[in-house]
Amino acid sequence: MTSSRIERVHAREVFDSRGKPTVEVEVTCAGARPGRAMVPSGASTGRFEAVELRDRDDSRLDGLGVRRAVANVCTEIASALIGLDADDQAEIDRRLIELDGTPQKSRLGANAILGTSLAVAYASAEACGVSPVVRFREIWSSVVGHVSNVPVESGHVGNVPHELGKRMLLPLPMVNMISGGLHAGRQLEFQDFLILPVGATSYSQAFEWIVMVYRRLGRVLTERGHEGILIGDEGGYGPKLRTNEEAIELVVAAIEAAGLKPGSDVAIGLDVASTHFFEEGRYRLPSVSSSPLTSEQMVDLLDRWVTLYPIISLEDPLAEDDWDGWRLITERLGSRVQLIGDDLFVTNVARLQEGIERGVANSVLIKVNQIGTLSETLATLKLALDNGYWPVVSARSGETEDAMIADLVVATGAGQLKVGSVARSERLAKYNQLLRLEESLAGDASYLGGAIFRRNPGSRFSS
Repeated sequence: MTSSRIERVHAREVFDSRGKPTVEVEVTCAGARPGRAMVPSGASTGRFEAVELRDRDDSRLDGLGVRRAVANVCTEIASALIGLDADDQAEIDRRLIELDGTPQKSRLGANAILGTSLAVAYASAEACGVSPVVRFREIWSSVVGHVSNVPVESGHVGNVPHELGKRMLLPLPMVNMISGGLHAGRQLEFQDFLILPVGATSYSQAFEWIVMVYRRLGRVLTERGHEGILIGDEGGYGPKLRTNEEAIELVVAAIEAAGLKPGSDVAIGLDVASTHFFEEGRYRLPSVSSSPLTSEQMVDLLDRWVTLYPIISLEDPLAEDDWDGWRLITERLGSRVQLIGDDLFVTNVARLQEGIERGVANSVLIKVNQIGTLSETLATLKLALDNGYWPVVSARSGETEDAMIADLVVATGAGQLKVGSVARSERLAKYNQLLRLEESLAGDASYLGGAIFRRNPGSRFSS
């Protein structure tokens, strides 16, 4: 006979998609199979993120080992959780936060804490005999209560569709086509050049379009004398191009080569990751200007590209400390495109609340390992929806075969998922899980696709 009482907590050192050590945690409830979770790791990390615990022993794995974090799970964390009810996710996460006792989870390690938090959710699913997506839905329902989707002040897009957060939804994928920045050797300043299949009517159709555009992009790159085979950390192509704008033009060409219409069928997103070229209050973009750009010049540049190309999403267009720049771009572009805070918000309720009060951005990237527990992740997602911000559930550049975020994005009805490209199995693990969920959930999970943007007067895709 099974129960949801935690009987065993165990961890081990495993490896992520970059061959970098990470933490895997198993939690077992009485009479049930263990629930298992693996922790991803980012290359482009914000200063305000929760802190991974690394061994820093240069004689082993260049100091990147996680045996200290693993030991913390097997000793201190295990002692605190054995005997507790795995069904009470909020209490488990509260205990973990209290046990660590630091603002960024640096004592026990955010990797140790997150692995445990997620493994508890999986263990609860095993004990209850339900699928992970059903268990995540139960946890989300206990957290969310009521999502108001209230309109927000002028300058934001606001008024996200009322369906977001209210029911299970298959997500609109935001998929990496060309990689730059820290994901591909900095041959381009911007980090990701992405597509969003806004015209597709189902998740499976959206994914088919993505695959076709990706394949056509490889051909376009090769035909134009660029590298059309080698890929970056997240599976996007990593060609050596002259400028960021050239990358945008190549993606547009690939969309057309796939027989699709740029804009109405497939739109473009940019992950600018501008914190990484922000120095002394200026943006250093040698491919654009020999002199560093002011915040206003950076906004002018992005405004021009949004006008010229079918761009509907900009992630971290300004740096994490450039609040004035964020305010300016929100006023200029907030009614036209999605402005995602990643380094700016780091999935942190306090940071997002500050952004709301300052009137900046209209979307937040949701990464579980930026904050370190499932409960805190869901609290940030709820705050976003309550204030008319689009949530975008996201993977990290150092990923694992764990498909957790596919279950999470469907269970919460967040509406969008950013995983990476379609050429690496740690990415396909998530995309394939969504295909399974589309089939198994049938009428229980809808697909809004690009309609999540059309509800907003003034949006490029309003209807």
